Amino acid sequence: MYDIKCDTHTHTLYSRHAYSTIRENVIEAKENGMELLASTDHFSEMLWPEYTNLKNYQYLATSPTIWPKEWMGVTLLSGCEVDIVNLQGGLFGQDISVDKNIVGDPIRPTNLYELVTRKMDYVIASIHGKAFTKGASRTQLTDMYIKALQDEKVFILGHMGRSGLDVDFRAIVDAAKSLNKLLEVNEHSFEFGSEAEDSITRSRCKELLEICAEKGCKVSIATDAHISNLIGRFEKTKVLLEEVHFPEELIAGLNKESFLKALKESGIKGRTV
Repeated sequence: MYDIKCDTHTHTLYSRHAYSTIRENVIEAKENGMELLASTDHFSEMLWPEYTNLKNYQYLATSPTIWPKEWMGVTLLSGCEVDIVNLQGGLFGQDISVDKNIVGDPIRPTNLYELVTRKMDYVIASIHGKAFTKGASRTQLTDMYIKALQDEKVFILGHMGRSGLDVDFRAIVDAAKSLNKLLEVNEHSFEFGSEAEDSITRSRCKELLEICAEKGCKVSIATDAHISNLIGRFEKTKVLLEEVHFPEELIAGLNKESFLKALKESGIKGRTV
């Protein structure tokens, strides 16, 4: 059975539908033998009614400078899970202009996405709201994911197996491999919908893993935990990895060294790399 030592997609209270503090998550990570924990709260219109207001994102924007890099023996990375918001692969906050800081002083004009993520270790790009994808072709949806992955801060495409979108996994795997970036399969995906929905998600995740194994593309295995007691628990995902005989060397987060090496190879510059 795979011995995975990194949890690379987790949430804290900031995400509003999650229930633990960063300290509680670190404690759980330590107790479950994790060498590395990445906290990746939602960066999305779903969080705040006044979603264009910079003041709502202080927690995310300052976490890279406030959190210790090592806490209780666990390497702690700072990131976020940003929503893909259009068929061009645009990310939440890129179209929201910012020219003042949280106290109203003028700053160099930028956008909310750049301001919030620029000091983070990495970003996960995911689909949540899917209304904008209605009527889109398979090619359009595939290109959307690839363009999102090309963003200089995006390291991981989150839970594609759960999105239900008709995409060309092979094309996306090829793009991820060429960019030295990761595709994610996470534990939360198998506990999200009805039994029938979970079965479809599992089938899609299995297909994605099989293609990644065939093409030699690295993956991110994570929990997407929204409460601390789920940190570092990959039981259902490990069963799926076993079924496809997935190569250990393609699991970026098998241990701290392998994940930090993969992050460095991506070219993403953060506080840790």
